[in-house]
Amino acid sequence: MKSVLPDEVRDYRLLLERWLGLSVTLPELSLRVYAEAGGYPLVVLETASPDPEQPSLYLSAGIHGDEPAGVEGLIRWASEDLRRHRRINWMIFPCLNPWGLERNIRLDPEGLDLNRFYNSRKIPQITAQREVMRGWSFAVAAHLHEDYDARGFYLYEIASVRPHWGEVLSAELTSLMPADARRRIDGHPARGGVIRRRVTPDMMKGHPEAFLLHFRHAARTFTLETPSEADLGRRVAVQKRFLKRLAAMIQ
Repeated sequence: MKSVLPDEVRDYRLLLERWLGLSVTLPELSLRVYAEAGGYPLVVLETASPDPEQPSLYLSAGIHGDEPAGVEGLIRWASEDLRRHRRINWMIFPCLNPWGLERNIRLDPEGLDLNRFYNSRKIPQITAQREVMRGWSFAVAAHLHEDYDARGFYLYEIASVRPHWGEVLSAELTSLMPADARRRIDGHPARGGVIRRRVTPDMMKGHPEAFLLHFRHAARTFTLETPSEADLGRRVAVQKRFLKRLAAMIQ
């Protein structure tokens, strides 16, 4: 794998060029600007004419600007693997917080954690993102994150459809990085790096993106967390492998 350079990963203009270059090779997908935030265009790559007989997959990265491995892993995976999956309807948000990405800051220009406003209409970019999702139902939604406190990768799975996939996905990643072995992670019971939760609307005042997808759009919802203190190239490799396995599982 080509080396991962921190400055390159945080160059949002370059990231958009890479996604545009990929999109022109995939005529069934469209790349468009759906909103603006912090002076940056926000883009979505989506299937232009979704086939209701095919499964749909939702992917997003970069809602926290200090978590770059998901952003880079997503574009690298897409460049290598996306064209192999012609029988999936796609909705991909390459980077939800470019202002934070370029500055290595978790929050947005207003000092807000965007991942706590998905049950609100107060943030224009999130309202616009929700409009993009209107009418879509996804077999799977996956959100790519990182965690400074992690001791290996770990995976949130919102419990819904059985059989659960968390253990299969976790096992796929252990050849690249150990799973976080703690029995409690982020305050939740965990086993083998998998946290499986049942969530309710009143569980949190401010809902993360995963809650919105679970409540309104997706049969399965996953959030992958890689350890921010690990080597960037290794983190990117884990994010890529996760996406590769996930895409294969829904076909």
